[in-house]
Amino acid sequence: MKRKFAIPKTTIVLVALLAALAGAAFAAVKPNSLISDGAVLQRGMSVPIWGTANGGEKVTVKFQDQTIDTTAKGGKWMVRLDPLKAGGPFTMTIGGENVIEIKNILVGEVWICSGQSNMQMSLSSVANAEKAIADSNDPMLRLFTVPRNPSFTPIDNVNGKWLEAGPETVGGFTAVGYFFGRDLRKALKVPVGLINTSYGGTRVEAWTACRALQEGCNPQATPPEKINPNDRSVLYNGMIAPLIPYAIQGAIWYQGEGNAGQAFKYRTRFPAMIRNWREDWGEPDFPFLFVQLAPFQKIVSEPAESAWAELCEAQLITSLTCPKTAMAVITDYGDPANIHPTQKEPVGARLALAARAIAYGENIVYQGPVYDSIKIKGDRAIIFFKNGGLTAKGGDLTGWAIAGEDKKFYNARATIQGDRVVVSSPEVPHPIAVRYGWADCPVVNLFYKKQLPASPFRTDDFPMVTGPK
Repeated sequence: MKRKFAIPKTTIVLVALLAALAGAAFAAVKPNSLISDGAVLQRGMSVPIWGTANGGEKVTVKFQDQTIDTTAKGGKWMVRLDPLKAGGPFTMTIGGENVIEIKNILVGEVWICSGQSNMQMSLSSVANAEKAIADSNDPMLRLFTVPRNPSFTPIDNVNGKWLEAGPETVGGFTAVGYFFGRDLRKALKVPVGLINTSYGGTRVEAWTACRALQEGCNPQATPPEKINPNDRSVLYNGMIAPLIPYAIQGAIWYQGEGNAGQAFKYRTRFPAMIRNWREDWGEPDFPFLFVQLAPFQKIVSEPAESAWAELCEAQLITSLTCPKTAMAVITDYGDPANIHPTQKEPVGARLALAARAIAYGENIVYQGPVYDSIKIKGDRAIIFFKNGGLTAKGGDLTGWAIAGEDKKFYNARATIQGDRVVVSSPEVPHPIAVRYGWADCPVVNLFYKKQLPASPFRTDDFPMVTGPK
């Protein structure tokens, strides 16, 4: 005879409770981690709110005077809020089979801060850090840091949280991003949210989706056993894709050191990355502001060939040909012996000036003199610029070189005459080309009214060290 075992009622209740909890956990509505306590939402545009839930579950989002319903499909859901006005703090309610309250939300300006080590460099590591950190208390400035997470496939969420700026929180945040956001706060008088997604020692190809790379990227290839942060697309997959489609105003970018030596390719790959981000965000012309490489290396080699100068030129070309971009020139804040110069406050300040002009339409000067054209007159080369206000900061002009038909460059004398610079050398009686700041570590001093420096440039198209010969 088979014995019958009675199951205690307490056990039955416990099993039922666990099953109910498991079902509830699976069905629980959950927003993306960017949409969390302390978040900053972008003003003035449609704002996506998205997350996960059980398939078929009705999801209701309430924010300010808006209530929007949707139904989860395939475990995911999304709604779009109508454009919002700056302000806060506000509370958002997201409900399905459970209800979530997201508190202390602000509406203002949201910017991505990305690139390699000079963007990653923390506020606690830079010049005048102690004072900057002590003065950082501002609950209207919010910071979100994306963990460094290369991935062979795109991911759809990120582990992070929003923090209010203050002495306890800003020390580990990107210094360039912090100074940029601080200056925007002062100028715009609205909340600012910064999303730091940066990774030291990385190349532009790692930050670009595979489909946007026109060569050397096979999405069907079997990935290595081991991931490298410079593998193509892995940082886009792990550190950009999970941020999309969070509503943003634009992006600031500090990178290029990792691509020095391939400047000719950078001419196309950097704009390709910008287009890639804009297309994937569904904003084909969001402002993209970036920092030109700072002078570096102990060699002051004007007017020798320089792969570093060629990378700077590739960045300059992007700023002149890619819409809604601007470049912060920092020839006056480099460190010959340190690829990570510690003067980051002026870098953030110049990016903020560019943002105020490009993103917010302020009629302000945000860049130094920009080369326009060259005219040869006898033994002199006359250089014209697209904007005026030419000044030599700290004495006579430095950093100029001139070449004749033999294409050999000689250090040259240069003088400002109104809105142009006249360049000559007794060693070059018949000049054909001029270069300015063409060196790894140029010593240059052409400015707009002693405030904003001119980018290094060249008037020639002679074969480059890093390009086809």
